[in-house]
Amino acid sequence: MSILMSFKMAMKSILSNKVRSVLTMLGIIIGVLAVIVMVNLVNASMMGMREWMDKMGTNIIEVSIYRQGETTRNVSPSDMEQLARDNPDVIQYISPSLYNSLKVKNGNRNFTANINGVGEHYAEINKRTMRYGEFFSKSDISNRSSVAVLGEYSRQKLFGGQNPVGQEIRINGEVFTVVGVLDQMESELTEWGDDSGVYIPYTRAMRLFKNNSVTEYTVTSVDENNSKEAEALIKNFLYNKFQREDYWVYNQAESLQEMNNEINSMTLLAAAIAGISLLVGGIGIMNIMLVTVTERTREIGIRKAVGARTGTILIQFLIESASISCMGGLVGIGLGIVGSEFATMKMELPSVPIMDQMPIILFSFGFSVVVGVFFGFYPAFKAARMKPIDALRYE
Repeated sequence: MSILMSFKMAMKSILSNKVRSVLTMLGIIIGVLAVIVMVNLVNASMMGMREWMDKMGTNIIEVSIYRQGETTRNVSPSDMEQLARDNPDVIQYISPSLYNSLKVKNGNRNFTANINGVGEHYAEINKRTMRYGEFFSKSDISNRSSVAVLGEYSRQKLFGGQNPVGQEIRINGEVFTVVGVLDQMESELTEWGDDSGVYIPYTRAMRLFKNNSVTEYTVTSVDENNSKEAEALIKNFLYNKFQREDYWVYNQAESLQEMNNEINSMTLLAAAIAGISLLVGGIGIMNIMLVTVTERTREIGIRKAVGARTGTILIQFLIESASISCMGGLVGIGLGIVGSEFATMKMELPSVPIMDQMPIILFSFGFSVVVGVFFGFYPAFKAARMKPIDALRYE
């Protein structure tokens, strides 16, 4: 008997018991569905985190000094800037950072804003673009100029829809001139979001905040590949200054790598958990195929009596179990793709492109076929080994 004829007989058997066949497929359907949805959700989460990290900058290094001002060994902004000038192939920008929440006022409009004392490269470091005007310059830093750049939320709170460049605002009662407005960064403007800041030269912020030293710096390496070298350079520089680890250096590129490793582990765990459903579905296929063999004992006996070979019987029942598993796998793939899209949309995660889903789709389908063949082998072997006389006597 040809493979095609065995396939036709297998399909006839499956279609003659539709409800039982669907229930048999259910375990495979759920298993494939679970594998695809869980892996795609993990991948979508990773994509979302990667987009966020890319937006923040994967070559950014945050530096915090604990005991600045408490010892005779301190680090000034000029020291950090000199470090950048001495290592232009490793360090791209350095921006000192000071923060405080103060009352900002324009006429009868006022609110408590995040006042950020930063360097002239703040916009480049954080990949921010200008909506109006320009960011303050190095000369504004040197001269401690009373100039300010607004976030979009701050602009709307203080000036409504107007272009505020050239207008004056008061920060804690002191007059500042607005020289620029940053483009909106977040999809929704909130009081304490990234668009609510007011940015002034860090030298002016030190006087406004009555701070004698800077303890926070944001550093960017030339690119992501040499961020570890930049991190080591900064740590070595600070250790030589303080002779002990009175500082904290946070490398976002390393954090991204750690996050990727954790997500990969989560992906494998999710796939393994979902794969249990496939194994359960395989056991269901074996049970139903054993029942099928028992029901068709006399048919097997007649076929062997008229000359059907052992291999032919074995192949027929393997094709039947594999067909059930394949159909369940295909239905599970379709439901998995739809379910993944629905889940990522509800969770506001990026949609995983279909081409990126292909490895897990092919794996799920291939695994479902293997499950069908593996768990269908024993019933098929049992049917193939029947002796014609025993099968014909079976009631």
